[in-house]
Amino acid sequence: MNPTSTIHLKRGKEESLLRFHPWIFSGAVHHIEGNPQEGDIVDVRAADGQFLARGHWQIGSIAVRVLTFQDRPVDHAFWKERLSAALDARRSIGVYGREDNDMFRLVHGEGDFLPGLVIDIYGRTAVMQAHSVGMHLCRQQLVDALTDLMDRQLDAVYYKSETTLPFKASLGQENGFLYGDGNGDVARENGLLFHIDWLKGQKTGFFVDQRDNRSLLEQYSRGRNVLNMFCYTGGFSVYALRGGACKVTSVDSSAKAIELVNANVELNFPGDTRHEAVAEDAFKFLSEMKHPYDLVILDPPAFAKHKDALKNALRGYTKLNAKALEKIQPGGILFTFSCSQAVNKDQFRMAVFTAAAISHRRVRILHQLHQPADHPINIYHPEGEYLKGLVLYVE
Repeated sequence: MNPTSTIHLKRGKEESLLRFHPWIFSGAVHHIEGNPQEGDIVDVRAADGQFLARGHWQIGSIAVRVLTFQDRPVDHAFWKERLSAALDARRSIGVYGREDNDMFRLVHGEGDFLPGLVIDIYGRTAVMQAHSVGMHLCRQQLVDALTDLMDRQLDAVYYKSETTLPFKASLGQENGFLYGDGNGDVARENGLLFHIDWLKGQKTGFFVDQRDNRSLLEQYSRGRNVLNMFCYTGGFSVYALRGGACKVTSVDSSAKAIELVNANVELNFPGDTRHEAVAEDAFKFLSEMKHPYDLVILDPPAFAKHKDALKNALRGYTKLNAKALEKIQPGGILFTFSCSQAVNKDQFRMAVFTAAAISHRRVRILHQLHQPADHPINIYHPEGEYLKGLVLYVE
């Protein structure tokens, strides 16, 4: 696709682009040459006319998401080159090309220099998600480049962007297959099998970003009674069972999630009586629980999806962690997480610190956790760090 318009920046506003930051904010725009529509590819130039970047135009505070800092066409060769670089990175970090693992994130937006795009691989199905109108409009070009790159390794590409595209764009988008039809719904992670609900599930169907943290939990599970709050499809629960837990309780407010966790436990440990699943509100369960637990996982959905909700989110994290710290057995271990991009790691740590003080327990930090290597952070875009977690030892 050729640029339809040129965005001219105010004097001095090119500095962030010269540092390779992939966003241009609307306040930096001096004037526009042409009449770009949301999602169009546009050129960006400095006040002196110097070419700076090429990217997707969009409405809102972020005016342009940069695709390239080079004056080159955004065509099939471009998309295939970027996807190939992403696949090479996954091969080099050891999540691609393994018999015991066939699910991973192939594209992580700005972290792979493809802002607004997420692609997760589940066995022989790719699930693609657009977070910008520009990537939505390029979806078929992306599918063509992806299937060209991964020939004979993919049976289907499912597009799942109904809830991630800007609602004001009025695109009338529906989820569905852009390539193939995806017969199977089971994928393998570190030797464990999981049903992937890419049709109606959260995110792209599974939380692949917790893979490394699930492996760490497995190491702490032997001989413990484990409580997995906000369990969703039960990833942590299945790892805990393999790790030798005495008892695992999975809790989620969604009955559909409880069905999925039970199906995933049965898939890996048929007839295992160590597991029970409960459809219940998290705060109510923690307040009323009668069984003692000495390993607790708190992995709630994002409490803050934007800065305006930050204060309430921090109060929520404090309340939730205080309740868990109050209830956990002496010598217990708490895995606690925040996936809210609006909450930075220092703010999250302060919320947990406050919870520890409220609980009057002696608490030590054993691990500080983050997103895995297939969810890379562009060094020029630190905003891409969203998952943070702590492992605590509670006396």
